[in-house]
Amino acid sequence: MSNARKKKNKSSFINEKFPHTMEENNNLGYIPNLRTDTINQNFKHFEFPWPWPSLLVNKANEITAEIRKGKKFPFKEVFHLHSGDPQGLGQKPLTFVRKILSLCMDPSLLQNGDYPSDIKQRVSTILTNCIGRNTGSYSLSLGLEVVRKQVAKFIQLRDGVPAHYEDIFLTPGATDALRVLLYMLSYKDESDKPVGVMVPVPQYPLFSCTAVEYGMYQIKYYLNEDTDWSLDVPELQRAINASRIHCKPKVLVIINPGNPSGFVLSKTDIQNIIKFAYKESLFILADEVYQDNVYDSDIEFLSFKKILFEMGPPYDQIQLASVMSGSKGCVAECGARSGYCEILNVDSEVKDVLRKLSSLKNVQNIPAQIVTYCLTNPPQPEEPSHKLYEMEKKLILNSLRERAQFCYEKLNGVPGLSCRRVIGAIFVYPRIHLSRKAVKEAEARNQTPDEFYAMELLENHGVCVLPGCLFGQRTGTYHFRMPFLSQMETLKEIIETILCFHQSFMEKFKDDICQTCNI
Repeated sequence: MSNARKKKNKSSFINEKFPHTMEENNNLGYIPNLRTDTINQNFKHFEFPWPWPSLLVNKANEITAEIRKGKKFPFKEVFHLHSGDPQGLGQKPLTFVRKILSLCMDPSLLQNGDYPSDIKQRVSTILTNCIGRNTGSYSLSLGLEVVRKQVAKFIQLRDGVPAHYEDIFLTPGATDALRVLLYMLSYKDESDKPVGVMVPVPQYPLFSCTAVEYGMYQIKYYLNEDTDWSLDVPELQRAINASRIHCKPKVLVIINPGNPSGFVLSKTDIQNIIKFAYKESLFILADEVYQDNVYDSDIEFLSFKKILFEMGPPYDQIQLASVMSGSKGCVAECGARSGYCEILNVDSEVKDVLRKLSSLKNVQNIPAQIVTYCLTNPPQPEEPSHKLYEMEKKLILNSLRERAQFCYEKLNGVPGLSCRRVIGAIFVYPRIHLSRKAVKEAEARNQTPDEFYAMELLENHGVCVLPGCLFGQRTGTYHFRMPFLSQMETLKEIIETILCFHQSFMEKFKDDICQTCNI
């Protein structure tokens, strides 16, 4: 439907619903003020796939409900693969984290001799810093000071450079921190141009949607699929040069390890990005929530802060915010909504504003802070919980590495699918090479080609993945995102189901010429 048609329909609706002048309507009774024509119009220009607005996710939930009521489908259950929820897809929680959570929520269990001394010591520290030694009490708006200090110790140990707890803000998940920072950066200056935010393609759509919500301009830079979704500085330069007519670039968003790309930046990559950000006077917003999910033994996660300080002047003066979450990695406590943000090289007045924004929420969730404390204060080699902790962590990471490799090999084993090597994070993002016939059928159904592909997969085989159009992709290319978090036996079933569907789909929509590539 065209924009003109939409405007006409909206106006017709309003005129039909409220046909009189405001003065006349006041005599008729209550006039609603929250309507589609009175809300912030930025909200009408973005789509967010996770989880509710997605047609695919809604359809998957609908089918699941019908199966529970006894309705028959060609499959017995729906595999819900639309989110990166480790425990929701079978990853076991760490014993260390759950025992600390249990004792903090029920301190009477401290009298139980079954709990190791290092766990009891951490619980005592946490409770001592809670008002009334009770997790049901309020917390400071910025979070418990003991947790913020522990986060600073964790960062300093990780990076080998100083970290200060005054630079740490605890947040209900990484999402909240990212939204607050973008909100603060969204202010238009005297040029009256919208603030430009450089976002990777593909990317987790939180960034693009938040930019639209705040009236910011998306500067899309494309990751290089041919080199395992690497980030090239010449592409950053192309994107920012092309954007200046539309906006004033201020922010560079980096997702490392990448979601959904699975790429991990090298030291040289990060150095080149920092030099670019310095030259263009950009604020670096680093989403580093998957830093524990790296599967190549020859590659390690390096934080932007670490490289920034190693490079020294003048680069160590770049403004940087880094976010981390307890929802991924081995801790994987998504339901707790825990996270932290470290912000560097901003003045005290800006920190005061951040404190005020945090205070608007009144308090931070204490159970979430406990997860953050556990994430940043794991058992040490001399402590009794260390052996079990390391064994569980190694088991999780080794299994994820095996599953990532399995998906990579299988999804490259049939014509019409290609998948880049997964180095980090928890997703595969394979490319679907579709025929003209399939593309035309999608157009006839008013769907994007990869949305059409994903819907066919769901309705015929019960596998719910998200199409690449929701994460961004180059024009004429099509993808889907799938987490490889399901346990191996289940994952094998899922992959075999996808491959079976794919082959039948390609046969059904076979064409002599492939639209996107030569296969």
